[in-house]
Amino acid sequence: MIEYLWKAALVFYSQTSIQADAWERKGLRLILEGKSSSVATGMRRSATLPKLTPQEAKPVDTFARYLLNNPKYLISLFCEAAQN
Repeated sequence: MIEYLWKAALVFYSQTSIQADAWERKGLRLILEGKSSSVATGMRRSATLPKLTPQEAKPVDTFARYLLNNPKYLISLFCEAAQN
């Protein structure tokens, strides 16, 4: 899952950017807090603001779809994180 999140971050920031790392950590934290649908919505909205082409926005759409289609997996991930 983190690989998809990183690929989505690279849509908005360069690979060596500190902002990409911060964006990824914030997204992961929100997902672990059970806010995956909000993350998906925010990512898609962010991809439409700079008028990205569908190909440029593909990593964002892929990850957003993953977040929305796998809530049971994400809930178990959240539970594991809460135990640690």
